[in-house]
Amino acid sequence: MRSPGQAASRYDRQHSTIYLRILDACADNASVEEMADLLLGIDPALEPVRARKAVRSHIDRANGL
Repeated sequence: MRSPGQAASRYDRQHSTIYLRILDACADNASVEEMADLLLGIDPALEPVRARKAVRSHIDRANGL
């Protein structure tokens, strides 16, 4: 995670579209399962822990930008 005032990393710039989609999905009250499946391509039924962690990580990074 970057510090306030620090430029976005290359990774963050490459994933900015996903971050915007995640934030839109949060605003639309999408479930973690929906975001994992539709935005990140992770099947939450097969990998529930990974799905939750990945969505949480992307939400945190999106909010940090």
